[in-house]
Amino acid sequence: MSAGTPSPVSLTFRRSGQQTLLWTLRIAALAMLLLPCVWMLGAAFTPTLERLDHPLALWPQTPTLQHFQTVWESGIGRQVLNSLLVSCGTTLLSLTLAFPAAYALVRLRFPGRLDVVFLMLVLAVKLMPPITVAVPLFSLAKTLHLLDSEVGLMLAYQVYTLPLSIRMLLAFVREIPVDYDEAACTDGAGLLRRLVDIMLPLCAPGLVATAIFVLIAAWNEFLLALLFVSSPSKFTLPLAVAGYVTENGIDWGDLMSVGMIASLPTLAVAGYVQRYLLHGFSGRLK
Repeated sequence: MSAGTPSPVSLTFRRSGQQTLLWTLRIAALAMLLLPCVWMLGAAFTPTLERLDHPLALWPQTPTLQHFQTVWESGIGRQVLNSLLVSCGTTLLSLTLAFPAAYALVRLRFPGRLDVVFLMLVLAVKLMPPITVAVPLFSLAKTLHLLDSEVGLMLAYQVYTLPLSIRMLLAFVREIPVDYDEAACTDGAGLLRRLVDIMLPLCAPGLVATAIFVLIAAWNEFLLALLFVSSPSKFTLPLAVAGYVTENGIDWGDLMSVGMIASLPTLAVAGYVQRYLLHGFSGRLK
């Protein structure tokens, strides 16, 4: 062994040190991510007086459900239903429009590279700051008498969820060989039949993954809901959460209880269909 060649022992020690450093960084990052969640969980079950005495405690000495009872009696159930209705309606509308659009952009030929122009416009809308389109959308919704309604909110959300849906579904449609379309055309299948009978089943994992991302985006959206909805009976959950931050102070127990109620549905959905979420991140069907 030459003088410049490291020994096997030194190589093993170096690799062990690198692995230790990597795992230390991973654990530190995980702790930073989980600490706010643990604090939120503890604060939701901590009595108000105990929270004032021990503001940094992660878990209460005497857990209570009083905060959950308070927010439930304030009408949080109605706001959960509103968020569920708007999120599901937004997701259904986005997929209904995005799936044919993605298929057309992949399979059909457009004159003058209009497909590229369309994709650039989709990307431009996606990159715009939300406030730049919020004011024109508000003005348009007011003209069409769609303010303070679930339908108006679903349509407004399409500005962001539709580009997201198209962008994700493009990757999934590209994964499907064109041979399926050619075989269907040979059998005399029209465009609608190819979409429904062939592409829809093959793109099912991609549709589910896209639906999850759109559902979560609509569930958590705040700015457009703040502008479009004024009646408390039609508030969504993000508006309900913001309503607990007032000029008179913040009851952290009530606020964290609402935060838990708002977070649990999306966490449950994401955990149940995590396989499809991985498909969405990778943009592949397999």
